[in-house]
Amino acid sequence: MGRGTVTDIDGNVYRTVATGSYEWTAENLKTTSYNNGTKIPDITDSIEWTNLTTGGYCWYKNDETNKKTYGALYNWYAVNTGRLCPDGWRVPTDNEWKNLEGNSDSGFGQGDPVWDNFGGRGHDAGLRLKATSGWSSGGSGTDDIGFCALPGGERCSKGRFFVAGRSGFWWSSTEYGASGALYRNMIYGMEDINRNIHPKWMGFSIRCLRDK
Repeated sequence: MGRGTVTDIDGNVYRTVATGSYEWTAENLKTTSYNNGTKIPDITDSIEWTNLTTGGYCWYKNDETNKKTYGALYNWYAVNTGRLCPDGWRVPTDNEWKNLEGNSDSGFGQGDPVWDNFGGRGHDAGLRLKATSGWSSGGSGTDDIGFCALPGGERCSKGRFFVAGRSGFWWSSTEYGASGALYRNMIYGMEDINRNIHPKWMGFSIRCLRDK
């Protein structure tokens, strides 16, 4: 597995890891600008966040000290601009997440129909993708490929911040109906990975990838 780095437009440097057909960032995205230089609105107000239908980001609990560990939380409208990741990189599709899962799990391989299910799926891909530290006590993983998944939490109903330290949520770029999109979730104490749909205004972490 190759390791490298990539730098975003704000100058943040991310570790990367190559697995399967792709090279992934091994840290959550931190950028406050799209890759064309346009600033992404920092939305701190809860009502404004839930009503937004354009791109926005925030720090967990609106506290920028969370940037270093967890990165930022973005709504799906920011994902859909196609400009969130560094030049040449993109937010993974649902199928690209399945590729990562199939390459990581010890029980279900690439192309197994289990990855098409909703809810918790697979055997231990979540455990193998989680960082070896940074989760609540007893919840860290084995980080077999260097993906280093961390529990950045989410911004959910009524604009509340929820479960950092115990759960990580990552958008895919794949839309699901007019109001939703597909995402992935790794949970404290669980070894599998959740695949589900949430409203586009919710705030999740972002990983980027590119073709090897």
